Parts: sequence; C-alpha cells; structure tokens
Amino acid sequence: MSLVLANVCYFLWQHGIAKAPESIAAPPPPGSLKLASESPDFARSEASGTGTAPAASGGAPAALGSAAAPTDSARDAASSNLLTNVKRCISIGPFRDVSEAAHAASTLRGGGYDPRQRVADGEVWAGVWVYLPLPAVRSVADQTLAKLKSGGIDDALEMPGPNEGSVISLGLYSESKRAQARVAQAQALGFNPGIADRKRNGNVYWIDIDLKPTDSLLNPSDLQGESGRIVRLEVKGCPSSGGQG
Repeated sequence: MSLVLANVCYFLWQHGIAKAPESIAAPPPPGSLKLASESPDFARSEASGTGTAPAASGGAPAALGSAAAPTDSARDAASSNLLTNVKRCISIGPFRDVSEAAHAASTLRGGGYDPRQRVADGEVWAGVWVYLPLPAVRSVADQTLAKLKSGGIDDALEMPGPNEGSVISLGLYSESKRAQARVAQAQALGFNPGIADRKRNGNVYWIDIDLKPTDSLLNPSDLQGESGRIVRLEVKGCPSSGGQG
C-alpha cells in the first residue's frame, strides 16, 4: 500500500501538480554579525528607492522634524514685552530735612510717580558762602571788620576759611538773590569777596522712584521748593539692597 502511495506522489510531482517542500534555511551560527545590506528589508528598500536604513538596535528612531523656530515678529513682541516690564530705579537727593523731602515727594506723587523716602548718612549742601580773605596784618584785619560793620554788614566775623588760614565770613545763603546782594554790598565797600559751596555731614534724605523705560529722567530743578532757593540735588541710580545713598 505504501508503495502505491509513493508512486502516486511521484507521478503528481513529475507532472507539476504538486510542489516539492521548500528547504528551511538554517539559522546563522551563534555570535555572528549580519550587515544591514544583507537584510531582505534593505534589499527591498533599495529596489523601491526609499533608501531608508533600519534603526540601530536598541535606539530610538531619529526625529524627522523639529519645532518651528519663532518668527521675527514673535521675537520682537517678546522683547518689547520684556522691556516694558523692566523698571529703572533712580534716587533724587540729598535733601537737608524732612520738610524738603516731603515737598519733593508730594510733587512727584502729583506727577504720577510712587516716591519712597529714605534717610541716610551723608554730606548735604548747606548754602553759598560769601567771604573775604583775611589780611595777614592783624591791624588791617581789624580795620576791614570795622569798615564792613560800618557799611551795614553787621554779621561779618572771622572764621576758618576753605583753605588754610582764616577769612571774614559775610554770610551763608540758600537763596541766590540774597547771596548776590551781599556780594554787591561788599563790592560797593571796595572789597572783592569770594564764594564757595558749604556742606555739612549728618542725616540726609533721599527719594527713590521707579521709572519705566519710556520715562525720561527727572530734572531736579523741578523739585525746587521755594522760589529763588538754591537746590543742589543729584539724580543717580538707587543703591543696592541694604546700601546707603
């Protein structure tokens, strides 16, 4: 019976009715390497023209695209917003006393600012000093003092000068008109007085405010309290945290 079945199978195969079983390829020997070009997938991709190589084993596939870069208009808008939010802190001063600082703060507040007052140790302008150099000869100095007093300058007195030696003080003035009037009075008596700024040490007052980038710097003369009063104010950057002005 088995012989009959074998003959039938042979007859069918010979006439193309049945196919011979395909041989099973033996697996590659352990530890051998296989090139990508030897892969059937690679051969098919080359034939189709895609040219896409398989990803390396164990690695993530490479990204085919990246996030779109921001446009110029978006960058400009971001920069504009950043500048708008940046503030500049400036300090105005030093003021000699609380009343002067309070008046300046009120003026700034009326202009739409938010002033912050602080006190610090420092040197503040005290006024314009009018004086005469003191003659070296004692008798001439006494005659000068007598002439000044007889000419209406009763407050003239001898005191240390801005340089070495002594001078005759003719007054300290915070108003320009009064200082000029005293200079003219001394000149009318035949003298040639000098003038100098006088300062003092002690507590002084500063006002800090924040400016937007679009704000211009303030003019200290706009904060002058009294008409004709001489003001020696500065505008500078605010001190660092915990610093003094």
